Order: sequence, then C-alpha cells, then structure tokens
Amino acid sequence: MSQPLWTPTAARRESTNLWAFAEQVGVSLGAGSYDDLHRWSIQESGEFWRAVWNFAEGIGDLGNVDFEKGAGSSSRFFPDASINLAENYLKRSDDEIAISYRGENVVERDLSFGELRGAVGRVQRALQSEGVQSGDRVATLLPNGPEAVIVFLAAASIGAIYSSTSPDFGSAGVLDRFGQITPKILVATDCYFYSGVRHDITNKVVEVANGLPSLQRLVMVGYGDRELDISLVPNSVGFDEWTSGSLNVEPVFVRSSFDHPIYVLYSSGTTGKPKCIVHRAGGVLLKHWSEQLLHCDLRAGDRLMYFTTTGWMMWNWLVAGLACDVSLVLYDGSPFHPGPSRLFDIADELGPRLFGVSAKYIEATMKEGLRPRDTHTLASVETVTSTGSPLAPEGFDWVYQNLKSDVHLASFSGGTDICGCFVIGDPTGPVHRGEIQVPALGMDVAVFDDLGNRLSEGKQGELVCCNAFPSMPLEFWDDPEGIKYHDAYFARFPGVWHHGDFAEWSSDGGMIISGRSDATLNPGGVRIGTAEIYRQVDLIDEVLESIVIGQQIESDTRVVLFVRLREGLDLDDELTQRIRAQIRLGASPRHVPAVVAQVPSIPRTRSGKLVELAVRDAVHGRLVTNVEAIDDPEALNYFRDHPALA
Repeated sequence: MSQPLWTPTAARRESTNLWAFAEQVGVSLGAGSYDDLHRWSIQESGEFWRAVWNFAEGIGDLGNVDFEKGAGSSSRFFPDASINLAENYLKRSDDEIAISYRGENVVERDLSFGELRGAVGRVQRALQSEGVQSGDRVATLLPNGPEAVIVFLAAASIGAIYSSTSPDFGSAGVLDRFGQITPKILVATDCYFYSGVRHDITNKVVEVANGLPSLQRLVMVGYGDRELDISLVPNSVGFDEWTSGSLNVEPVFVRSSFDHPIYVLYSSGTTGKPKCIVHRAGGVLLKHWSEQLLHCDLRAGDRLMYFTTTGWMMWNWLVAGLACDVSLVLYDGSPFHPGPSRLFDIADELGPRLFGVSAKYIEATMKEGLRPRDTHTLASVETVTSTGSPLAPEGFDWVYQNLKSDVHLASFSGGTDICGCFVIGDPTGPVHRGEIQVPALGMDVAVFDDLGNRLSEGKQGELVCCNAFPSMPLEFWDDPEGIKYHDAYFARFPGVWHHGDFAEWSSDGGMIISGRSDATLNPGGVRIGTAEIYRQVDLIDEVLESIVIGQQIESDTRVVLFVRLREGLDLDDELTQRIRAQIRLGASPRHVPAVVAQVPSIPRTRSGKLVELAVRDAVHGRLVTNVEAIDDPEALNYFRDHPALA
C-alpha cells in the first residue's frame, strides 16, 4: 500500500454528510470502512436510493415500491413515484445569492434564489403561451450563464424535455444534435467571448433555425449588458420581450413519473452521428444528490464552482447543486483570460467550497508553472474535483504541492451516458496518488476480463457495473426497440453495463483508469492503456500535450506518439530519445512508441477529451465523421500522410 497524499482528520470525517448518512441507515464508519456502506448500498439498492431521497429531503412522493428488477435496462426504480425535478431545484426563494455569473472580464451578474424562482416562473408562462406541453423539446444555444439555467428549469417545471449545446459548436454540429430531437423552442445567444475575442454567431443561429422545421419560436439573448440587435436574426424575439408579460410569477410544478424524460445529452459523435441520450428525472435527481451531498460533502449555504460549458454533462451536474440548496458559480469563456490565474481569482472572490475542473485544466496549469498557494488564499475551498479524463499522478502532486495541501482531491470517472460517476471521491477516506478513491454508492462497479470474470487488484480489464442504478439512460432517441441502447452497453457482457474504460483496482482499494478501451493499444498482442503513456509524456517540460494511437502495420500494431511542443521548439533526436526513455522508465518497454512525431495542434472534443479514434482514422486514411464534435477539426489534417509515418 502507498502512503496517502491526504487523510481527513477524525473531526473532519465525523462531520461529513457521509458519516451522518451512514449513521442514519445504521452502518458504522467508525473503523474507517467505506466498504461496509458501499456493500449495503448495492445489496439493498432500493432501500439505499430511498434513503438518499430522505436524506436530501426530497419533495414529492416516491410511492411504496422501491425497485422492480428487469433484464439489462428494463429495471425500474420507484415505479409509483410522482415528482418534479425543478420543484426540488427551486426549494429556496430567499434573498441569498443563487447564481454568481462571470463571463471572462466582460460581465458580472448575481441572482438571488427569489429572483431565480421568479425568472423561471416568467419563462414557464412564456413557454406555455407557445403551446409547449409535457414531452415537447426546448433547446438552448447559450453560454454558461443564468438564462441557460432558467430555461432548463422552466422546461422541467412543466415536463418539457430540455437540451443544450454551447455556442462554439458549428451549425452542422448543432443540427446533428437538435435536428434529431425536433425542438419547438430554441433560445440562443447572439455571441460569445473567448480569450477576450467576441465571436458573433447570429448567422449561425439563423442557419440552425432554418434547419429546424419543428421550430415554433426563436428567442435571442444578448451577451452580458450588450444591447441586442434583434433585426440581425429574422423571425426572432428578444428574451426580455418574450418574458415581459409577467413580473413576479410563481412557477407551477407539474409532477410526473420517476422515469419522465428530463433532458437529452449527446455522445461525442467523433465516430458517427451523436447518440441522443435521454435521461430520466428521478434518476439524475437521486444520482446527483448521492454524489454531491455524500461524496462531495456539499451542504446548504455552500457555493459550488465547476468550470464547464453548456455542451458538457458537467453543466447538468453543476446545476444540480441547486437541489442541495447551494449557490452556483458560473464561469463562461477561457479559464486563462484575462490572466492564467482567472479561476483562482474567482475562487478567492466568491468563496466556493467545491472547486471543480477538468484533468486537462490541471495539466495546463502545471505546464504554466502556476503556484496558486503562493498567490491566492483559496480559504473556502475544501474539495477539489477533477474529471473529463484520467488525472495523472503528477496532477495529484501538483494539487497538494501547489494548490492547497489540506484539501480533499476527488478524481471522478463516469460519463455522459449516466450523467454521473462510477468511481468517485470519499471525504472520509485517504487520497492516494493517481487513484480514484472508491466505487460510487449504489454502483456495483467491477473490472472484467474478456470472458466476464471479475479481476482482482493489479489486473487491467473492462470497467463494468453489475447492477441497475437510477441514472441509467431511459432510452436513446429514435431507438424504439432499444437495439442501439442494448448494443451500446449490454452486448459485450449480457445483463452487465459495459462502459468502455480500461481500468484496474489498486492495492489501496482505489481505481486507476487507463483510457478508453476502444482506444487501447495492442503492440505484439499486448494490451496497454493510453493514459499510462500520457502520464510519462506530461513529465517532459517541452511537451505541451500529446496524443497516442495504434497504427496498423501489416499484421501488427505500432505505437505512434504525436506531440505538440512549446512555441519555437522542434522535435530533435535528443528530445525524442528523452521522451522514449521517460516512457520506458515510468511505464515499461512495451509502452515505448515506435514513432514520435511533432504536430502543431492536437484536436479534442469540445469538452476537452482527446479524440484518439478520429486521429487513428485520419492516419489510416479513413473518413472522420461528424468533425463538428471536434474543437479544431482542421487539426486532423496534420496527421494525414504525416512524413514521420512514411
């Protein structure tokens, strides 16, 4: 076992929500055993999720039946429930701040809980005046600001289905998503800011609206305090005008079933048209409560800050903090504008208890040489969370050495598919370098070999979940027989959710994720995870970022590593050999790439994930579909016919 980087004091452990919850359900954490609580949560699954509802003081009626077991995705939780998600998000109506919004250095805006509730009521009336009913779709193309939250909750209050994309998506990417779900209402911005540059998207909005024959109303929102020129977008109405008929309107909440569809999220779409993943209201409500209240230890009155866009599932996770009676800190734009410490400046200003970012962001701050503990107090921050991709061990070191030493670093891993986590943090347990602490409560997480056998610690295999859980998607859009759904998650191991991550349990009881299993490398028939290579390359100061693929050469696969270097540097023999030596030393000889090549840019999805499969297709001369899901699709051209691969 390794020495932990952080261990909570006894006083801190015993003051957590997780400790109180365990006592409430009659399971002792006195010996420091999270395992006992987790075992109970999967053995008594229905009882556990009802206990989460009770702990969160849920509003509504769960009914008398906890769980009806079915095959695969057909299991149902609380089949007799009657609830409304927005009613649980809008419990408060006081004058305390509900949302603090910062858009780079362009806009600052705060809304109280009372103002938020009133705004939701006004938009609810506007939606109803357009004939929007339960099951209709309402879509937004908005920055991470208050209007996106307001429209989402207004739609949810009447049972409409919400969906969002961020304004940096191209028109084809937006239509690939919204075109499938045929929304009645689209609420869009006229522009967005990134790195101090204003990006006008009015032409894109017009193109999107024209491509949605289902659209009955296009509503435009000006960015910040800028005056909106509605004439630039024909057949549209301004947001203020649209909602001006009512000043302070109390929203009315229409209760529906536990499985009522609440929002549609999208797969990354880098290997085809994005899948439209329909989530159920009760499922995400309970899942987010379990993660935020128990695993992240949020309490009423706290502030929750997560750097995300409206096109990533972490936006949905962030907004769920309202159901925990916490205030949201919304940031839109570049996290490094107007300076590299922008997010830490906001943390000092607004005082979040939870400070959430992506692993990519932590890697970038490391490369920038930032040391916030010397420049910021970060006095309020007790939990730092990281997700989006595996956080390298060096990322753990950076947090404790350069950010804050007394903080709970909770690395997450889950996905858009479940709008939550399979493995997550434990505020009552130690944090070990490079490891995600525990399987999430209620989730029977395992690592399988190719034959479906559970693997013990130290053996890599497929990440699976062996039991049903509430936030399993309700369905895929336009998949009436559930065939696409079944093939996506249950075809590999019948009756068991197969997530597609390559993982292993550690000797400390945590989990190490080695990347997507469909992107694993097989040189000489030996299966290795890409994350193991990235961890070593990140130690090379000259390398800003990298991407690794397997290139098919006759009957074998060779490992090819592409690197983006600091400006002005060229990849020479000395640096190439140093990269290879570091990988050999830190991983193993079989991880050493056969080819190391330099590229000026490396593409990612718009949520920051490396697009290994798209790069692999480009290298092999195959068509890369749905490039709109990629932040810089032109970068794929750097990999096609790269001279180093000749």
